[in-house]
Amino acid sequence: MTIPDYQTIMLPLLMSLADGREHSLSESVEYISNKFKLNIEERTELLPSGQQPVVHNRLGWAKTYMKKANLIETTKRGYFKITERGEIVLKERPAQIDIQYLSRFPEFVEFRSIKKGKADIETSVINTPHESLESSYEIIRNELVQGLLNSIKESTPGFFEKLVIDLLLKLGYGGSRKDAGEAIGKVGDEGIDGIIKEDKLGLDVIYVQAKKWEGIVGRPEIHKFVGALEGKRAKKGIFITSSAFTKEANEYVAQIGTKVILIDGNALANFMIDNDVGVAEVANYRIKRIDTDYFLGESAT
Repeated sequence: MTIPDYQTIMLPLLMSLADGREHSLSESVEYISNKFKLNIEERTELLPSGQQPVVHNRLGWAKTYMKKANLIETTKRGYFKITERGEIVLKERPAQIDIQYLSRFPEFVEFRSIKKGKADIETSVINTPHESLESSYEIIRNELVQGLLNSIKESTPGFFEKLVIDLLLKLGYGGSRKDAGEAIGKVGDEGIDGIIKEDKLGLDVIYVQAKKWEGIVGRPEIHKFVGALEGKRAKKGIFITSSAFTKEANEYVAQIGTKVILIDGNALANFMIDNDVGVAEVANYRIKRIDTDYFLGESAT
């Protein structure tokens, strides 16, 4: 069964509070997960940011909206219960509770009017505001990844060499720029090869091969790379390509004893974004929450 959207969760959540007792958020998540027969993958599926399970996020927003409509109330940190109005609603036996149903309550209408006066990111009856925001971010990031790959494809082998050096330095490899430049400065056939320091002290070295390829890199090329590592008695290697690797190539490096990391074009672009190589920040949106510990400290004074 698929994860229910936050509006579908509202009525079952309110019904679970019909006993009038306090219930915790984690308890309600477990109840909803069992109610909709979610499997382990669905229960643990995360938002794109990887910060929170989807079902936890959707239940949290269902709770927030019903709280704004005064159907439930918070009793203490992480706990809530049904209100008198919520009990009246359940006695009416509604077929469902959604945004339209909650709009009959003036407190919720006021809440919605405040949201509508700002940039309203609630564009779907399925996605919560957090999901809509993260989905938008994922779209923007994916477009940026594709743009970087196009720019890399159009760049010269010499520029690709500089790009790889910049990225490895940002990742903490290569020692100084001078060290990295001298180590990787051997331009080959549409690629670069060399040895770099694993750390600034040079306690170990890593053999690097990077190629601006159009086609997919297969196992034979990786086999040659591993052979080059053995010839240099190197224990670690990084193979970077602007294209992709075949399934056989990935399976091969998983079986050998030598530690080899494969970085394809998509991973390369994402590394560039995460480490500010070839990208510039346009805007920065900081999402904040109530610091409940701060207010708990107030009640203790």
